[in-house]
Amino acid sequence: MSPRARLLLFAALPVALLFGLLAWALVRSGGEPAGVNVNTHFGEVAVDARPAKPFSLQLLSGETLDLTSLQGEIVMVDFWSSWCPPCREEAPRLAETYRQYRGRGVEFVGVAIWDDADQVEQFVKLNALEYPNGLDSKGKTAIDYGVKGIPEKFFLDRQGNVVAKFIGPVTTERLSALLDELLAR
Repeated sequence: MSPRARLLLFAALPVALLFGLLAWALVRSGGEPAGVNVNTHFGEVAVDARPAKPFSLQLLSGETLDLTSLQGEIVMVDFWSSWCPPCREEAPRLAETYRQYRGRGVEFVGVAIWDDADQVEQFVKLNALEYPNGLDSKGKTAIDYGVKGIPEKFFLDRQGNVVAKFIGPVTTERLSALLDELLAR
């Protein structure tokens, strides 16, 4: 083998390995790019009760919400995006349920992730979401909570423990039943 052929072989080998690694990753991920996905399997997921990770969220109003300030209330933290079809389908139900439970020791917090601020504001206005909503543009809070797709909802008891989690949109009936159960504790 000539020195020139050896040089080409040694140059091509790392490139071939890189393409092989990329192909393997593509197959393993099911063709989905890295980042958040829209959930396609919905329902309640078993969780081990654990303290919720504290976070501060810049709200659309310009104020900052600290999750720890809500201790003593039942809290639903909803991770969503304006471009997500299941999130759009669910938003009116969340808005209505919030109106029914507001003032009864229940608070909802919407965390828009990997979205555009203008789109988030339009979505909140369009759906009359009266509960606090903010944009987690870098996804830090979503990553801290282990969000793998949207929508995902985490329910916290009065002590600030994560006690329930729903993947995908939740029905009004199931949401009300869970909130009633948490309020009765």
